[in-house]
Amino acid sequence: MTAVEIFPGHVVPRGLGTIPHADVEIYSGLELLRRVVSGEYPAPSIAARINFALVEVGEGRAVFKGMPGARHFNPLGSVHGGWAATVLDSALGCSIHTLLAKGEGYSTVEMKVNYLRPISEKTGVVTCEGKVVSKGRTLAVSEARLTDANGKLLAIGTETCAIFPIANLAAR
Repeated sequence: MTAVEIFPGHVVPRGLGTIPHADVEIYSGLELLRRVVSGEYPAPSIAARINFALVEVGEGRAVFKGMPGARHFNPLGSVHGGWAATVLDSALGCSIHTLLAKGEGYSTVEMKVNYLRPISEKTGVVTCEGKVVSKGRTLAVSEARLTDANGKLLAIGTETCAIFPIANLAAR
């Protein structure tokens, strides 16, 4: 695997790929994501397309950093709302992922985003922090904040995820 620079200053040593499904049976969700952050696993391919990366995890918490650019523009020349939604979705989902037991997977059921400020290529590096609000046996809810380098709030989001045995995902 070849190292890939996701955005200036953030290089992933193992390139792009996915977490091996077999490892989901061996490690908890938090252990898996810590391995992503440490570079033991590759970054997901979407990270290179969107220019963002998982940089920190803790129990019920996930932090991403990203850098929007001209390649993310909508027709009017600002960063498409889908870029912010993707970063929010990742922080929201990964915060829930940190609470999963060995053998569990998850999938987004519902998501809500509020855009508060425009994002441009001049916005620079942004941070998105997701936190779990509630986790039950089969559903979890999280919230996230997307901010610029000065701490200005750009967007907020909430999400509900279904939790299920990873075998249900692999059986498809």
